[in-house]
Amino acid sequence: MNSPNIDFKVHPKTRSYTHSQAQLFLNEVTTYLQHYPETSDVDIFLHDLNGHIRGKRIDINSLKGLSKGCYFPLSVYAMSLDGKVVEEAGIGKHIGEPDQLCTPILGTLQPSALHPTTHAQLFLSMKEEDGSDCPLEPRNILKKILNQFHQADYFPVMTAELEFFLYKATNDDGSQNILPSQCFDLDALDQNQQILEEIKTQAGLQSIEIISIVAESAQGQYELNIQHSRDILKLADQIMALKRIVKQVAQQHQLLASFMAKPSMHQAGSGLHFHMSLLNQQHDNLFSLTPQARLSTTAPIASTSTAEGLSVATDQTAPLLLKALAGLIELMPASMAILAPNINSFRRFKMGNHVPMEANWGSNNRNVAIRLPCSDQQNKRFEYRVAGADANPYLALSIILIGVWHGIHHDLVLPPPSQLMKLNDQRRFLPNNQLDALQLFKNHPILNQYLGSKFVELWYTCKLSEYQTIHNQITSMELKWGI
Repeated sequence: MNSPNIDFKVHPKTRSYTHSQAQLFLNEVTTYLQHYPETSDVDIFLHDLNGHIRGKRIDINSLKGLSKGCYFPLSVYAMSLDGKVVEEAGIGKHIGEPDQLCTPILGTLQPSALHPTTHAQLFLSMKEEDGSDCPLEPRNILKKILNQFHQADYFPVMTAELEFFLYKATNDDGSQNILPSQCFDLDALDQNQQILEEIKTQAGLQSIEIISIVAESAQGQYELNIQHSRDILKLADQIMALKRIVKQVAQQHQLLASFMAKPSMHQAGSGLHFHMSLLNQQHDNLFSLTPQARLSTTAPIASTSTAEGLSVATDQTAPLLLKALAGLIELMPASMAILAPNINSFRRFKMGNHVPMEANWGSNNRNVAIRLPCSDQQNKRFEYRVAGADANPYLALSIILIGVWHGIHHDLVLPPPSQLMKLNDQRRFLPNNQLDALQLFKNHPILNQYLGSKFVELWYTCKLSEYQTIHNQITSMELKWGI
């Protein structure tokens, strides 16, 4: 698809992007240029369904004009992993590839990691003709779900753990040289200290607080832990920005960074784990057992006595947390289409790599889908361990919040924790391939309700097209069979 033209005319209907927001953006530009007066170019972009950036580079003299918005085609949200518009989605050439207004996301004007003194970057968000948020944009889906939480006086607090691999240059045979390291190996961090410190420095320039860097179980694999936040939209923005930082810094050191879920069948996969607690307006943690949290819990508490042995395991678990777990587990199989968004994603789900094979939960157990980590009562939370590093964080966070919302507003049966499950207990296995996951996703009424039926259809169509593109290729292994 040709690069879209930037049009700086004012859209006739911009109710959701007000004059005051435009002025805030202009103030942001002024402040930014005071800190970075040598800035000459700005990368402006949207994030597509897969989390890839789609945009263009503009001259600094055009930046202030963005206060009035610019235009990109709606078909950005029907682009496949290889950057082609999936025409079956119905928002490409068939309807003339229409443009829609895009406006700056306040707070995302930041220095680019490759050339921070001269190059900036800016996130955009797409609007409908009436000025409302485009319902096909993943960020807008998360925004809508968060508003629902806040209107009900629920305030999620979340953090993310993002895993990735660093490689040396690719060999002639296509294989990759992995930088050596061992799990929790501090010396491994020392070996690659310059790269990791540069990642942390560039993240700091973009106001992203990395609280720790860990050498993971696989060689060349690292995990970045981001500071917890009540601003969940900003957290997702930071994950997106951090992925770009890692790739840009790796490039500067003649390395490749990979966020594939399973870049090597002989190594552990890479995940995107989220920790979540839930506050009320008084900042009480509703997942704790404090009297304040109990008094402020207005949602009905589902009975947990139906599962044998469950009461023993949940004596120290707040009722609202149990309800949230029940909702997450019920929606998890159908959610796999989002959490494992391509064929490679499902290669990660193999026994022995601390990856869940079923929708389950447990305390202090890295083999389960939802883990309750060690913590004191005031910091009770769950860790959602299903999403791969290749998942779109806006959508992964949306899936988690939908599950929590569904659980706390319905009386659902919570299965026993994994350590109490018996052989004859009914288990909810996760789909082990993309086609099964997509089918569950497409027909799920709850996910259709909260994500929007148009988005669900779009995701299903684009992902099915990606699957078929790969499935229709003959592999080198097949040619070697000698049939």
